[in-house]
Amino acid sequence: METESEPYVRLASLRQLHQVMADMNTARSLADTLQTVADGVVTALGYELACVNLVRPDGDLVVAAFAGNPAAEALITGRVGSRESWDRRLAMGEAWGDLIFIPHTEGWVLDDDDVPQWYTDGPAPRFEDEWHPSDRLFAPMYMPAVPGSGGACGELIGVLSVDRPRNGRRPGAWGREALQMYAFQAAIAVSNARLRANMQRALVRLERDQQALRASEESFRQAFEYAPSGMAIAEMGGDQHGRILRTNDALCRLLGRPASAMRRYSFSDLVHPEDIGTLLRTSAEGGRAELRLGRRDGTYLWVSLRNSVVADAADGPRFLLTHVEDIEDRKRRELQLAHRASHDSLTGLPNSAELRSRLSARLCQRPQSTLPAAVDAMDTAYGHAAFDANGHGFDYRPGGTETFDGYDHHVHTAAPEEGRDDGAKGLAVLFCDLDGFKSINDRFGHNAGDAVLIEVARRLSRQVRDGDTVARLGGDEFVILADGLGRADAADLAVRLRNEIIQPIRAEGRAVRVGASFGIGWAHCGMTADEVLKSADERMYVEKRSRPKQHRRAG
Repeated sequence: METESEPYVRLASLRQLHQVMADMNTARSLADTLQTVADGVVTALGYELACVNLVRPDGDLVVAAFAGNPAAEALITGRVGSRESWDRRLAMGEAWGDLIFIPHTEGWVLDDDDVPQWYTDGPAPRFEDEWHPSDRLFAPMYMPAVPGSGGACGELIGVLSVDRPRNGRRPGAWGREALQMYAFQAAIAVSNARLRANMQRALVRLERDQQALRASEESFRQAFEYAPSGMAIAEMGGDQHGRILRTNDALCRLLGRPASAMRRYSFSDLVHPEDIGTLLRTSAEGGRAELRLGRRDGTYLWVSLRNSVVADAADGPRFLLTHVEDIEDRKRRELQLAHRASHDSLTGLPNSAELRSRLSARLCQRPQSTLPAAVDAMDTAYGHAAFDANGHGFDYRPGGTETFDGYDHHVHTAAPEEGRDDGAKGLAVLFCDLDGFKSINDRFGHNAGDAVLIEVARRLSRQVRDGDTVARLGGDEFVILADGLGRADAADLAVRLRNEIIQPIRAEGRAVRVGASFGIGWAHCGMTADEVLKSADERMYVEKRSRPKQHRRAG
């Protein structure tokens, strides 16, 4: 570059300066941009050496590019100078506009600081404007000032340090202006290159995150679709709360419903009416429950349902991921276990403990349960499930309006008054004892006796209403609980049952007969189950003693 002493600037020099500025802004990377900046100082501005010192995130400056001397480049590229030392350099010397010139007469104080530098060799100056080997010239590179900030320049991003103009003279006014303009354009190019590099890194990270997200979504999709147990995604909150959005094949097979049909339902549409409260609590807590879901054929299937709330950081809970596992076999085994614990193994009728439990459930004062632990567990799981005389399950939750001993909505049980036929009805307790049964056991053996007990149990169950209880108290004693009977009704029932029992029974290849004695007691609140049974038992013995012995057993 010609000095200002020339009457004109050569057009070729201007073209060269324009070209290196264009190259700065078209470099492919930050490293290429920095090297282009350094090279441009040498090729277009006429200096022998140029160094680009770039501000690091910690504030110190690193030699990021060097041009003009391969030996010097290998020596100082990558070295770091502290920000404190650089601030001292930029605060001293002569200010040539935005440039800082530190003549050799002042620069000696910087010889021991930590800024990387390279000295050119040469003779001492012979005249005033000749360049001295120890002269220093710096061109700070600032970010363009933000409009409205009030500052002349923005943040320092680096410093161009140049050494020894090729004409051997200190740059004049035009040369200073060119270097200052070049530093300004270099700052823009470096800032843009940094921005591009940051954007590229961000895009790489974004692409990597998107790939990870796609991989995660694919893993979830495969885990969801091919899970061996049922899976569903449902809405959470809003007008569509609980609506099923997506199901896997396992759940569709489990409930016998196609995926397209499942999307028309919510879980509340499919759950058994008695389990709706359990479902709502489970949805709210994001927990687990055991309940029944309806199949396409109208049957219900016991499942274990586990919910996970899928939350959004901004909007809160968004979806429910529901895992549905078939537990029908386990529930059936539990039911069978409870049935065995509460029923007589020979006749299949409710046993003594179950009889007392059902009777106590109707009375205000219920004694402590004598049911085995397995029955208590099923009581909780199935909501006081029990069985009628035919072995069918029913619910014996009490109903009504009052509360006693933890039983909500209890209706008082009262007995019809003796000697009055005013239509009053109550809970009749018929105590049945077989007449002549011992002789069958003694003459024909216990197998014949067992056959008689089984047949008597069948005949008694056949003669009572649905909801009545026929229980085997033990040995040859049976008890019938029949609610809603008046005294005449209970007496008629006892006669029908006795007439049914006295019919011939086939046992071990022969016909045998037994008789039956009945005592009718009445349950009412204030009594215990044992007191009710004792009352009916006593009445049975009164009835038995009142009949001639020969009339107690038919044939």
